Amino acid sequence: MMEDKREMERLKSRLGAESYKKLIRIDNPELHHFIAKYVELCNPDMVFVSTDSPQDIQYIRTEAIRAAEEHELAVAGHTVHFDGYYDQARDKSNTKFLLPQGVNLGTGMNAMDREEGLKEIHDIMRDIMRGHQLYVRFFCLGPLKSEFSITAVQLTDSGYVAHSEDLLYRQGYEEFVRLGQSARYFKFVHSAGELDDRKTSMNIDKRRIYIDLESETVYSANTQYGGNTIGLKKLAMRTAINRASREGWLNEHMFIMGVHGPSNRVTYFTGAFPSLCGKTSTSMLPGETIVGDDIAYLRQKNGRIRAVNPERGIFGIIRGVNSIDDPSIWAILHSPGEIIFSNVLVTAEETPYWLGSNEDPPQKGINHSGEWQHGKKDADGNDITPSHPNARFTLDMHLLNNLDPNIDNPDGVVIDGIIYGGRDSDTKVPVEQSFNWVHGVITMGAALESETTAATLGKEGERKLNPMSNLDFLSIPIAKYIENHLAFGHITNPPCIFSVNYFLRDTAGNFTNAKIDKAAWLKWMELRTHQEVEAIETPTGLIPKYDDLKRLFREVLNKDYTREEYIKQFTVRVAENLAKLERVEQFYRTKVPDTPAIVFTVFEEQRQRLIKAREEQGDYIEPDTHA
Repeated sequence: MMEDKREMERLKSRLGAESYKKLIRIDNPELHHFIAKYVELCNPDMVFVSTDSPQDIQYIRTEAIRAAEEHELAVAGHTVHFDGYYDQARDKSNTKFLLPQGVNLGTGMNAMDREEGLKEIHDIMRDIMRGHQLYVRFFCLGPLKSEFSITAVQLTDSGYVAHSEDLLYRQGYEEFVRLGQSARYFKFVHSAGELDDRKTSMNIDKRRIYIDLESETVYSANTQYGGNTIGLKKLAMRTAINRASREGWLNEHMFIMGVHGPSNRVTYFTGAFPSLCGKTSTSMLPGETIVGDDIAYLRQKNGRIRAVNPERGIFGIIRGVNSIDDPSIWAILHSPGEIIFSNVLVTAEETPYWLGSNEDPPQKGINHSGEWQHGKKDADGNDITPSHPNARFTLDMHLLNNLDPNIDNPDGVVIDGIIYGGRDSDTKVPVEQSFNWVHGVITMGAALESETTAATLGKEGERKLNPMSNLDFLSIPIAKYIENHLAFGHITNPPCIFSVNYFLRDTAGNFTNAKIDKAAWLKWMELRTHQEVEAIETPTGLIPKYDDLKRLFREVLNKDYTREEYIKQFTVRVAENLAKLERVEQFYRTKVPDTPAIVFTVFEEQRQRLIKAREEQGDYIEPDTHA
């Protein structure tokens, strides 16, 4: 007791009267001890405890600019942040789980001994905040006062990180006050470390992102890039997936959107897509409404699956955003409002330029490499692009004109459809429904593949298996993850499961559909969840009838849809589907110990359907010829 009193006295002296008063309003001694521990270890010059008040939030935005972590741009509310030249993406090699002896997460998980990792990260963080200001932040992952939600405390010495989280997450100080000692919160400790003249992290060789699942704490040091530092995003996914597995719910890498059907009906879908496969463009389709673009918490309630978005903002890749394909986002990014641009090019007019916009590229400006001009190369002789390919924008979703009114509903939204999408040039049809929950989880979710592109991801056409588009963030064995999904559908009314593929090509290498066609596929899926259109059964799933798509293309897109297009898109490619089954099954047999037996049973059933269909109708089965 005496030691606790001394600790609080030391904490009071470090925080100052005002911040200490804010902290002790939260009746949670464990939280106080956590903060005291890392104030002593990291040793900042100042500590600022932030409440939910507009004044505290504005203070952090002002400090980010004062400390030159952000710079104001020409449009009111817009700022720009630059990460270090070699600190532009998630550091996968140094992102590790800290596991006690005897705990194994399975193949492919980057892990190390817990005690060894804690010693290393604490050594790195000793005095790391000297000369910096520490911000103590409180957030809520999910709507306030909701059984879905998780409170979180973030300690960071980066004004940019603290400001970003104000835009991305719901303020949680009052939730901590309300919950007091009953709060079960995630903990995050981050320091950008020693900074150079551009206020970017210097000691990249000591960049570490360690996740301690036992205490649900994430440590991040010597980095500023959002994916390594904004702990409540993908880093929190690891702790949340682990907690969800223990408690019987799901944390998924999915958007949540409302699809608007007949008679003003709104049907909610979630969707999982690997990068560059159409996830954002689907969730932002004109005429529909968005609940979330990236992460979903799903729970079973009264025989249905409901979902919430743990975030309230978007930390989006800005490359390729243009006025033609993304009119809503484009308009927002050019209008007054609180937006952080990161690693774009800043022109002489103090406006941002990014790769893939439909504006003429400037010849010079300021970017992540410093002063930039066309033809500039780095130390290795590589061309430096005007903006970084992974440049981002951060904004509060309340800037969107298509925000769904249920964004903050504490009960979430009922999910009637789940979509899995990948980049597939030669196998899967544009849209297909599974026969049932188990078939969908296994052949569409667990078997989700995507092809790389030559321009961005390495060797063109290389297929990567990414179960439920969540492989990078799993904190449980893959086999357990699939078991959880299979069990999750044991309810009265499980959602329909669909797959989509916007990248199917014909024999000449041309795409078989236009980018905007996804709007028609989505409307068909909405009708299927209400059993208002029939479908054709194929060996791999249920596909649309031509007449239904013809009508939807006219109603939704005001364009003709020919039978020739339909046949080209929805012909079942038997050999390619069999090859996919072989690839995916080989992965689970060789890389995933303890794969549930039902996975191989479902694969074999699909294989036999395909073989039988080939014997009767050949390798290419047109949609109108299915028995």
